[in-house]
Amino acid sequence: MSSTTPLRSTGATDGIPGRRFQVFTARNLAQIPGLSRLSAEQRFAMEVVASVLPFRVNEYVVNELIDWDRVPDDPIFQLVFPQRDMLAPDSFGRMADALRNDADRATIQLLAREIRGTLNPHPAGQMDLNVPEHQGETVEGMQHKYRETVLFFPSQGQVCHSYCTFCFRWAQFVGDKELRFASNEADSLIDYLRSHPRVSDLLMTGGDPMVMKTRNLAQYLEPLLQPELAHVQTVRIGTKALTFWPYRFVTDKDADDLLRLLERLSESGRHVAIMAHYNHPQELSTPIAEEAIRRLRDTGAEIRSQGPLLNHINNDPRDWAALWRKQVRLGIIPYYMFVERDTGARRYFEVPLARAWEVYREAMKQVSGLGRTARGPSMSADPGKVEIQGVTEVQGEKVFVLRFIQGRNPDWVQRPFFARFDAEATWLNHLQPAFGEKEFFFEAEYRQMLAQAG
Repeated sequence: MSSTTPLRSTGATDGIPGRRFQVFTARNLAQIPGLSRLSAEQRFAMEVVASVLPFRVNEYVVNELIDWDRVPDDPIFQLVFPQRDMLAPDSFGRMADALRNDADRATIQLLAREIRGTLNPHPAGQMDLNVPEHQGETVEGMQHKYRETVLFFPSQGQVCHSYCTFCFRWAQFVGDKELRFASNEADSLIDYLRSHPRVSDLLMTGGDPMVMKTRNLAQYLEPLLQPELAHVQTVRIGTKALTFWPYRFVTDKDADDLLRLLERLSESGRHVAIMAHYNHPQELSTPIAEEAIRRLRDTGAEIRSQGPLLNHINNDPRDWAALWRKQVRLGIIPYYMFVERDTGARRYFEVPLARAWEVYREAMKQVSGLGRTARGPSMSADPGKVEIQGVTEVQGEKVFVLRFIQGRNPDWVQRPFFARFDAEATWLNHLQPAFGEKEFFFEAEYRQMLAQAG
């Protein structure tokens, strides 16, 4: 897309009309027509879970992406609608009793907050280790876990067009300020970046920055064009909008303004990376989804795809292979397969690490080299991103082969290490060192980091 070439009309693109954004939340869950197919017990279970975990879905997802003939097993239905087993039986029972007994709002909110506290709302040291200081003060709405990359949470982007039921940032959306990262201070972001010349990457995240009006997003991104911020070479924007509301890039009133903003960043020499969250090939099944991808790529931005392996949604190598093949055809770069994080509804979605590696390996066997850019399965754990490279046998002992893709200490990166094979383990802290070692090579240093932070 050239800045001298007029963009297509935002009113309609190749016969695709604009669409009004209509959202459903826990308050009007019963108004979603398709739910009448479910039993009263199933609908009540959704109400119970939605009293604890965030629920939000829009009309496009409901009508265009969900196959209601397959509900409740449809993967997109599982992706956005609450299910009973997302809460532990005791937690579910307590909230169900409160609702049946018509408990007042304050009682329900207190119980919900208590249950949320058991769900590890901020995994991987987000509150304790990731929040930086600048000039002696904590920088609100920012995380700086890895040396080269700063994460920023703009306050206007702390919502999504729909919510994923597995989301590891679910605590952003439950209305509890103590659990929320957010900042409306563009100046604090720019000052921090200016004083940290080793930062090469800025990741705008949330929530979803693409829910923001373009004029608000521009407050954070346009200052990056200043010469003194030339060291920030990559601008990443994490988003699920390509799935949940592709109209954002095509027919929304400021869609063209958004694309021009991204184009200006690209033409300045910055690498603009749209970090798109995809979980199933069904998300790429509509013409509007493909048109949104085409328009984004015309700005000079790259689209990279990432998402976790999830029971009930994509625990099948055929789904991953189909997803990666279609993404490559559309010009998207497969980037990460994650392990479901140890937070929120993990009990419903997690799969053993051995199974995760099996799915990844079998999917990789089904795609060409261009689809094998996806790294994984990767755990975004407290010490860093740890990749499961395989399962093998060394000196008669069956082991996981692991390595850091990213580490709190850059020296940990790419160093292989080994854990005893455990068929049931689902996270790094479930693993034990192999070969009789007392601890993994990074653990002593990581304990020192924790002590210093405390």
